Amino acid sequence: MKHPMKLACLSLGIAASAAPAQEFGTPADADYAALVWQALEEQNLAGDGMVRSFPYDGVAPHGMMLETFYSKATIDGHTGDLIVKRNFGPEGVSLDDVLADPDTHLAAYTVMFRRAEGYDDDNDNWFWVKFLPDGSLDKNPAGMELAGRVAKGADQGCIACHAGAGDYVFTSDHLSR
Repeated sequence: MKHPMKLACLSLGIAASAAPAQEFGTPADADYAALVWQALEEQNLAGDGMVRSFPYDGVAPHGMMLETFYSKATIDGHTGDLIVKRNFGPEGVSLDDVLADPDTHLAAYTVMFRRAEGYDDDNDNWFWVKFLPDGSLDKNPAGMELAGRVAKGADQGCIACHAGAGDYVFTSDHLSR
């Protein structure tokens, strides 16, 4: 198993000016994110009756406690790797707090889905999305929805941080390119 998420990863709330051009948060990204959310619900990874795992200590920007799931999903005709991270907070939340009342402490879902070749070959074709607990898209401080090639070309954010893992996945070596 790889080392947990590096502490050097910075907040997902990057400003629009951090990237050379808007590479995420487009209407097409939001539409695709809706398909991803549907896949999460179909696999019981989100929503009522979702499966649970034993939370572990997390780091910024994901949350103080985390649950991570690895799966595959077929979205819009393409089957790809799916990584779902449930992020629990607020700061100071304990394992006992999350185990006793996970829904109260669920802050977000951060999701990676490997799309077909040609989507974003520079970054292993990962589609990034951050959902709020109700399935709506989270936004950065500039109001951009966090879906798509989040922070592509920026010095901080999803892609910049995960690129440090080599294969974009910090917690597992089971995925192949």
